[in-house]
Amino acid sequence: LMVGPPGAGKSMLASRLPGILPPMTDEEALESAAVQSIAGSFSAQRWRQRPFRSPHHTASAVALVGGSGQPRPGEISLAHHGVLFLDELPEFDRKVLEVLREPLESGRITISRAARQTDFPCRFQLVAAMNPCPCGYLGHPKRACRCSPDAVARYQGRISGPLLDRIDMQLAVPALETEALGAAPDGESSNDIAARVARAHALQLDRQAKPNALLSVAEIDRYCRPDPAATALLRAAIERLAWSARAYHRVLKLARTIADLAEAGEIS
Repeated sequence: LMVGPPGAGKSMLASRLPGILPPMTDEEALESAAVQSIAGSFSAQRWRQRPFRSPHHTASAVALVGGSGQPRPGEISLAHHGVLFLDELPEFDRKVLEVLREPLESGRITISRAARQTDFPCRFQLVAAMNPCPCGYLGHPKRACRCSPDAVARYQGRISGPLLDRIDMQLAVPALETEALGAAPDGESSNDIAARVARAHALQLDRQAKPNALLSVAEIDRYCRPDPAATALLRAAIERLAWSARAYHRVLKLARTIADLAEAGEIS
């Protein structure tokens, strides 16, 4: 979840994410193509390219998870093995967002109708973006926020705690400074980042035959052991922030991934 003012680059960053994800395997490409074929949206030109779906915030629950008289895949299934981007997250109907909770956990969605029941896969990477307040400028260094504290609380409260508990990373995306707009880019290229991600992904498959995101609780205990200093920090965070068991395991998996990207054997 990226939080920042309008024009900070949240949507641009999200649209670039498929370009640094690991290459699709043949099995993943076939699964993705099969789901898209059911919906009539498969294109041979996009074979083995990870899908990027960005439904508008007016989308209904049926459009997001699938359904209608004859069950058809929704946006979460069309994003299978790719990216689902939800821009202006608080503007989505709360009931629509709540239907994401189970698919985020299970990677599958069951559509039940009177005549039939259909299962669709939906193992997607969720990326969301939102403004910090209704006007968008809370905390902006040069523009004043016009929102009252109550309005800010209501706006941010549109996203439920259980849904936030399933989002691994929450990032502040600040407004760009004037000098940065005209300056040459100083970051890494997508090709360099993609190569590092591919190495980390291969390392995970060699170690445990699956990505870190799919580790079970027993596997987390085996593969995600932090060193003593990290363990102390983790315990302090659990006490201070009152994490759920899900948040605790989520942090360990994320830490394991950061260590893999750094090619470090131990979580520090």
